[in-house]
Amino acid sequence: MGRNGVGKSTLLRLIAGQQTPSEGVVARAGSIGVLTQTYEPASGETAAGTLGVGAGVAMLERVLAGEATTEDLSEADWTLPDRIDQALTEVGLDGLDLDRASASLSGGELTRLRLAGLLIAPPDLLLLDEPTNHLDSDARRIVAEVLGRWKGGAVVVSHDRDLLRRMDRIVELSSLGVAVYGGNHDLYAERKAAERAAVERDLAVAERDSDRIAREAGRAAEKKARRDKAGRAFASKGSEPKILLGAMAERAENSGARDQQLSARRLAAADEALTEAQARVERVRALSIPMPRTGLASGRAVLTMSGATWDAPDGRRVVGPVDLSIVGPRRIAVTGRNGAGKSTLLRLLAGLLEPTTGRVERPVRAALLDQDASLLRPDETLVEAFRRLNPEATDNLARAALARFLFRNSAGDRRVSSLSGGERLRAALACVMAGATPAPFLVLDEPTNHLDLDSIEAVEAALSAYDGALLVVSHDAAFLEAVGVGEQIAL
Repeated sequence: MGRNGVGKSTLLRLIAGQQTPSEGVVARAGSIGVLTQTYEPASGETAAGTLGVGAGVAMLERVLAGEATTEDLSEADWTLPDRIDQALTEVGLDGLDLDRASASLSGGELTRLRLAGLLIAPPDLLLLDEPTNHLDSDARRIVAEVLGRWKGGAVVVSHDRDLLRRMDRIVELSSLGVAVYGGNHDLYAERKAAERAAVERDLAVAERDSDRIAREAGRAAEKKARRDKAGRAFASKGSEPKILLGAMAERAENSGARDQQLSARRLAAADEALTEAQARVERVRALSIPMPRTGLASGRAVLTMSGATWDAPDGRRVVGPVDLSIVGPRRIAVTGRNGAGKSTLLRLLAGLLEPTTGRVERPVRAALLDQDASLLRPDETLVEAFRRLNPEATDNLARAALARFLFRNSAGDRRVSSLSGGERLRAALACVMAGATPAPFLVLDEPTNHLDLDSIEAVEAALSAYDGALLVVSHDAAFLEAVGVGEQIAL
């Protein structure tokens, strides 16, 4: 666990051997299987290819067709079909055509297909990076059950609290370093809250002690200054022998030196205690998303879909027919299982796809923030992305807007390709939501998938204040309630 950008995915790459540590050693024994956050199927890739069984299946087909070579006959794995069927059934994709193009699958279906590929030839250790992102509630349950039956080891990066409740141990990455907590997420949250309260209490005590000792040292210095002044006045009268005055001055000087040393030691000890208490406090930059007003009138037409459909290149009907009218700042959720066509519907109404039949009218500007923040280009910097998507913005305005999303100073010069999943989504939110004239119609596809809990709360607050129309695909019921979604469209 850890906040966006703290290094969770980097840690998984170190464990997998995909990245070399700058210091120290990573020792591995046994096989490792990795499920990354994002995956882009290659052109022409089929489900069999994504599963990693394309060559094995083709070999069996050659044998059955009587076209096998001697090598095929010796290496053919006749257990493979049963293992494929079992793995697909485990992830809820039983009956999937292995010749189907992987690109035609929804994000959730593709995640489950890749997980099935790991189950066919099970490794000793699974590395899962946000495995329940893009999944509907049934698919999330399936992944949790698969993990529950898993006999090997697993290291899971996730913000899914239900999944985290099934863990045996929580490793937290933060600005303070690495902390390990035995038990699941609920025990972690309890211990973390107690630790945070103790740290805050220690810091308050250290701050009070530091202030008190500083005040006492100041009073002691003032008292010594008054004594010294009185001594000088007494000596100036000349009524006492010089030898006596010298002895008195020496005693006063020695006493003052001891007092100063004592005060200095107490101040140093108090400063050290305060520094140690401050070092135990995690410094967190608060994300704040001020939303400019769009001025969308209550009677303004936002979207009209009439008999709209979209068919895949292979002729499959993916969406429709859909009849939908949005007027004014309505807030609507699109629901449905993985593969029902939710993301395709959003691309249709945002203008990224044209309907196969029917029509889609968009009287106002719409902005689509999809699951993978694909409106950002991997080779551009954040400032370049912001200015491309907000042409009226100057360099300074772009940097100021990005800073509100915690991309401060030189962070604006980072390449999109260097961002973590959560950082990338946060950057896309900045580009979509922090411009001078935000779109009157926001279309969001699983906007909380890669965000940590604090960032989710900030996005909820921003969308609650947004005065435009909102259409959201999300399986997070708490999020939908927080942003005020009151209507649902089921696919």
